Amino acid sequence: MAVDPMPGWSPLSWLAGLSGLSALGAGVAAAWTRSRDRAHDADVWRALQAAREAGPARWDPSMAGGLPPVAQRYLRRAIAPGTPLRRVVRLEMEGEFTLGGRRLPLRARQILAPPARGFVWQAEIGAGVMRVVGSDGLLRHPDGRCDSWTRFWLHGLVPLARVGANPDHCRAAATRAMLESVWVPASLLPQHGARWEPTGPDSAVVRFADVTGIEPLHLHLRDDGTLATVHALRWSDANPDKAYRLQPFGGTVLESAAIDGFTLPVRVEMGNHFGTADYAPFFQARITAAAFE
Repeated sequence: MAVDPMPGWSPLSWLAGLSGLSALGAGVAAAWTRSRDRAHDADVWRALQAAREAGPARWDPSMAGGLPPVAQRYLRRAIAPGTPLRRVVRLEMEGEFTLGGRRLPLRARQILAPPARGFVWQAEIGAGVMRVVGSDGLLRHPDGRCDSWTRFWLHGLVPLARVGANPDHCRAAATRAMLESVWVPASLLPQHGARWEPTGPDSAVVRFADVTGIEPLHLHLRDDGTLATVHALRWSDANPDKAYRLQPFGGTVLESAAIDGFTLPVRVEMGNHFGTADYAPFFQARITAAAFE
């Protein structure tokens, strides 16, 4: 008579037990990795906060003297006289993000430092079974090293995207940091390395002396001096071939408002292939809070 080695044991129950242990191990590993991601976000956030200047100069419209007229219009509209020229900002935003062809609710917070330093964007996209959380980020070290990433998780447990730490991703992230400098108008001052070149009465390209290896920023203004569009050629693989190449990225500023002495975009839509027939904005956001440091 055959005797089971232990009560209730069978090959199927043994395999089921192994599967359970495997799932448990995978869950523990995922939780540990997610915890490391959050710790890394926090470390970079603190490093970018440390980029703030103690006692920055205050804006005087005469500082724009000698600049092209389009630069003068923008800067004198974007910065109120006497405003401290702070170049680190913490943002909170809400809106919609298109993921897999579906428009999902978006909530996010972000820290932006000067383009040569970087950013961290922490987002929650969707809800219920489609809740995705994670972050994008960039940190440029003084020695030239680049730390960039995109890390998103379904329900904070299942990894959906985990890329970065390579020259292609860093180059793409650097263009994003430059594009988003419009949320920190003081970064667009020549005193901080911005070089303006007019391309028309209401448009200009802007280059940054301490940001290399990427294409310049293109700005177009409305009659009142606020921003109408923002775009640049970005190194990206968001195309049918999934191959990195330069392609337009940008969008429209739908609304601007004054916050803490700065007039900046507070409602935007952005996407790949801006200005072409393939443009389909995937990011629509409204700034709900901004704090300059």
